[in-house]
Amino acid sequence: MLSTSLRALAVLACLAATPVLAQSAAPATPMKAAPAPAAAPAKEAPKEAKAPLIDLNSASAEELSKLKGIGEARSAAIIKGRPYKGKDELVQKKIIPEGVYAGIKDQIIAKQK
Repeated sequence: MLSTSLRALAVLACLAATPVLAQSAAPATPMKAAPAPAAAPAKEAPKEAKAPLIDLNSASAEELSKLKGIGEARSAAIIKGRPYKGKDELVQKKIIPEGVYAGIKDQIIAKQK
């Protein structure tokens, strides 16, 4: 009987030294992958390099003609109407219509000397 008791103790000692791997019978759930980091917000497309503003009081007829809606006749009228205190005088003095002015107002300036 002693040998049986020793055997039982030896088996128990071995079992006690073995680490327990699983506590429950439930199947292991796979770990969820960490959510992918949000993509960096798309950068705005580079803005076009702004062309220098065209000064109504000093620009040549050729420079003025490059503006949309301004041809030879209107560029000559702009030069004839100088000096301008403000670029909006082009419409006030009826040199160009409002529609043309709306298309070029961000490209022109009336510098004062």
